[in-house]
Amino acid sequence: MLVLTRKEGERILIGKNISVQVVRLETGGVRIGIEAPREVEILREEIANRYRWSPSRMEPSVN
Repeated sequence: MLVLTRKEGERILIGKNISVQVVRLETGGVRIGIEAPREVEILREEIANRYRWSPSRMEPSVN
């Protein structure tokens, strides 16, 4: 895992077309903004853990 330090307003670039920006620092967390093509699926981990990932769609997990 790559760990980076950023200040409010600074960005991290991923590849040629994805950027992650620190929008605001808050007590107990950080607000981030993500710019990416529509076809790039972006999910919070706790939401993704509820589903089994599929390239075309999200499907309910079967345990």
